[in-house]
Amino acid sequence: MPIFKYEAMDSQGVGVKDEIEALSEKEAISKIRNMGYFPTKVRARGATKKAPARTAAKPKRRRGAGGKVKVKALTQFARQLSTLQDAGLPILRSLRILEEQQKAGTFKKVIGYVADDIEGGSTLSEAMGKFPKTFDRLLVNMVAAGETGGVLDLILSRMADFMEKAQKLKSRVRSAMIYPSVVLTAAFLIVLGLMKFVIPQFKTVLEEMVEGELNPVTQAVLGISAWIAYDFGWAIILGIPFGMILLLRLIRKFHIGRLVLDTIKLHVPVIGQLANKIAVTRWTRTLGTLIGAGVPILDAINTSRETSGNEVFGKMLGNVHDSIRQGDTFAGPLKQSKTVDLIVSNMVAVGEETGDLDKMLLKIADNYDEQVDVLVASLMSLLEPIMVIVLGIIVMFIVLAVFLPMIQVISGLSG
Repeated sequence: MPIFKYEAMDSQGVGVKDEIEALSEKEAISKIRNMGYFPTKVRARGATKKAPARTAAKPKRRRGAGGKVKVKALTQFARQLSTLQDAGLPILRSLRILEEQQKAGTFKKVIGYVADDIEGGSTLSEAMGKFPKTFDRLLVNMVAAGETGGVLDLILSRMADFMEKAQKLKSRVRSAMIYPSVVLTAAFLIVLGLMKFVIPQFKTVLEEMVEGELNPVTQAVLGISAWIAYDFGWAIILGIPFGMILLLRLIRKFHIGRLVLDTIKLHVPVIGQLANKIAVTRWTRTLGTLIGAGVPILDAINTSRETSGNEVFGKMLGNVHDSIRQGDTFAGPLKQSKTVDLIVSNMVAVGEETGDLDKMLLKIADNYDEQVDVLVASLMSLLEPIMVIVLGIIVMFIVLAVFLPMIQVISGLSG
């Protein structure tokens, strides 16, 4: 069996040189990884040319291949890069190791492009900034702050924690909406099926039974059923959700449209409270993380504004930015905006006075994070009876439409 010589790094960053038996270079790399090492060079014993394992038969790279990647993959990348930097590895070698570990796909290519740029003399933040679809402005700014302060490993670790918390918040809200969405969709389709295929069959029977004018409830239900069954009403009803989604996406392409929609969303009962607390959690955690990393406050506010996820809060942070640039405090314009609760502006004021603004912002984020959990649970408990009531009313009208003519006939016979 062929023998391969290899150079690798262990989990502590210590170099290792040894030999291993394998049928191919690919199998050798796999065995080395299974031993807990990060292979940097692998070659067959007796080969005349040393070649890094990652560059064997490497195709030519193409620019412009960057794209969005899953938050989980980005979080793992930040944490692993932080670990390698803490172990003392050069940034270029760290990226080459992570590129080699990554599965084939967009992210693997992007990591390779970033490593190539660093090899050409760029900083990590400059190289990452060339792929805004993969690395958002928040991550790029944090990396730049870490490079300037010489604490890149710490910053990357903080970013991994930040992304994990943000993803958990998003997952909690999304999970809470799955149950009511499934129940309402199933009930809607069942009622639609009844109105299209079942109710029309009763029309002739009910008209003959009464031998006269039907009651208003029955007429209304039969009219709606006829529209659904014979006038393509079912297609219009099914198309309305898709039309609404497309319309909302079109409106959100414009700043004024996003501002109007987000304003309306914040004033919807219960849903508005949830949207408000989620937005506060996002911008306070983002801003606190950036300030704690040493990013200048004006730049940090601009980044937080772009990542707030709500145009109302983005506009508020824009006003705060302008006020601070003119010499005002953070808490003053924040309180005047009346967009956030007084507790938020008061805690920000205390943070400014004590010089711990970043820590205070993170406390606000943690506090509102807990409130989001409570509100989501309350929303779930409120949605269940509402769904039961709505479905009960719909079923009641259908049942009344069928049985009222029978009651009319029975009443006539008894009379």
